[in-house]
Amino acid sequence: MRIGLAAFAVVVLVVLAGCAGTSPADLDSPPADLDSLPADPDGTDPNDPDDTAWTGTVVRVVDGDTVAVEFPNGEVEAVRLLGVDTPETSVESASPGEFEGIPDTDAGRAHLQAWGAEASAFAASELAGEEVTVVTGGDRRGGYGRLLAVLYVDGEDFNARLLAAGYARLYDTEFAKRDAYAAAEADARERGVGLWDFDESDYPPDANEVDDAALPSRPADGDGAACELLP
Repeated sequence: MRIGLAAFAVVVLVVLAGCAGTSPADLDSPPADLDSLPADPDGTDPNDPDDTAWTGTVVRVVDGDTVAVEFPNGEVEAVRLLGVDTPETSVESASPGEFEGIPDTDAGRAHLQAWGAEASAFAASELAGEEVTVVTGGDRRGGYGRLLAVLYVDGEDFNARLLAAGYARLYDTEFAKRDAYAAAEADARERGVGLWDFDESDYPPDANEVDDAALPSRPADGDGAACELLP
């Protein structure tokens, strides 16, 4: 299974976006019920500790697990999808050790880079410009000040979709949907879908790194003349 190069073009459009959000709000705000889509997500201000669910519009896709959302009060906030982690989009940042079964080799890192691009492309195609419901749960904000939330699109949990389709792994923290997300990841791994479908042969070594054993033997006189290899 080879990853299409076209997906990498999406990274050029989205990777320049920053990660930083606004200053963290009250971390003791009450978590919303993450088990289902709130019937009336009437929050207006993402910094109001009493608001836990909002309807907003995705104005930018940063990568597979981070988007920028415009909230009802007009503020634009970076939202990090709760409980999921898509691969990074550069070989240098790829972390095979975080994705069970993916080896820490050049091939493993190339595989994760490719699937980071695929996850970014998928998020852009599904979320860009869409109205979404943003629901926080557990810790309200992460280390970069971003809202940690579940995104619902047309009533469907987008975070869970990333896991089920093999675009992401479980980011294991304490939150209401942790067990359901773990089951979704386990099922994707068992089925070998998405990033879990790793085949070393899909990522051949660099052409300059040729195994000497694969080279043709020299002719009997040892001068290596090309014509002597012909019939």
